Order: sequence, then structure tokens, then C-alpha cells
Amino acid sequence: MKDMPLLLDGYRTFRAETFPANRALYRDLVAHGQSPRAMVIACCDSRVEPSTIFNTRPGELFMVRNVANLVPPYEPQGEFHGTSAAIEFAVTGLEVAHIVVLGHAFCGGVKAFLEGLYGPDPNRPFITRWMSLLTPALRDLQDSGALSDAEAARRTLELASIKQSLSSLETFPFVKAAMAEGRLALHGLFFDIERGLLLEYDPAVDAFGPVDGDGDTGGVSPPGGA
Repeated sequence: MKDMPLLLDGYRTFRAETFPANRALYRDLVAHGQSPRAMVIACCDSRVEPSTIFNTRPGELFMVRNVANLVPPYEPQGEFHGTSAAIEFAVTGLEVAHIVVLGHAFCGGVKAFLEGLYGPDPNRPFITRWMSLLTPALRDLQDSGALSDAEAARRTLELASIKQSLSSLETFPFVKAAMAEGRLALHGLFFDIERGLLLEYDPAVDAFGPVDGDGDTGGVSPPGGA
């Protein structure tokens, strides 16, 4: 493997520096188990690392990553559901207080879906079926005339995918129950890779704006509701 030496060098640095400096933390996590307050559902994209963005330590985030940070609707049929299983464990087992759907700019999955690269394809049955989860959001945007040039369309669908995943989360009975009891809150965040900017979805106004409302949009107006 061409890049294996790079990974092993990183491991050696971890063993020599990072682990010794955090030995007590790791021992505590073994002795007492994990009790993260938040779950993050993020994209697999190698440029978007939740632990780095949120500056967290081991044990603080329960994460699941998939292509385009999508959440399927509640479907308890007898098939394999990796993302759904992680959500179920986070809510009913770990009892997290927050679930964050973390989308991002320049998402390759969204771009390919928009370009029709993930249509029905017997040679790629998994990714094509997975990305079909975005079909309802795409149709809504097409019907509303919200799609214009390619870049605007990609950004609009990236934001819409976050909103769709939040809606899908609420189809899970145990999620709805935890929310109704005030034990769980859902959040939609969007990370602009180029500017290092985090936007938050506000359902009250159906729009995304800078976290903390500091007005810093990196020179770009905050995207509105998709």
C-alpha cells in the first residue's frame, strides 16, 4: 500500500506523543465507558473532520459518517441499516442530548448526484441506491425553481440535504419520543471548507446563518432556506 508508511508514521507519533499525554483520559474511558453528549452524522469526505472542527477529545463525540451525511427514513424492514443502527444506539443506549447533521461545501456526492452520475447502475448498486435518498429534495428544488447555475445548485442541494436528514431523523419513533420529553435536540450545521466557516440551520426562519450570529460569513452572504 503506497500510503501505508504515512499512516504508520502517524501511528508512531500517536504512540510516542499523543497517547502518553492522554493516558489518563484513555484509562478513564476504559474504566467508565463512553458517555458522549452529542452524536454527529457527517460526510465521509476526508476534508471534513468533526473532531477537528469542534476541537473535541476522545469520548466527547459519537460519530457516524456516510456519503453526503444522509439519514434514511425510519424503515424497520429486515435489511442492514448502518446509519439507522448508529442513531438507535446513540439515542436509546448512550442517551445523547444532541444529534448534529454536519453537511459541507464542495460535497462530491451531491455534485455527482446533480450531474446524474448516480443514476441506476447495476455496477454500483450501493452508492446509486444510497444517493437516491436525495431525490425528494432535488425534486422540491426543481419545482420551486431554486436551481440556477451549477455552483448555486450544488450549494442549494447541500443545504437541502441537511434539512432532509433532520426531517428523516424525526421519522424514528425513539427520536421523536426523546425530543418530546426534552431529552434530545436536533441541529443542522454546514461547514464551508474554503473559509473555515460554520453555518447553523434555524427552522424558525428556514435559513442558515453563522454560528453565534457574529456576522462573519467569510465574504459570502449566508445561504437562505433551501
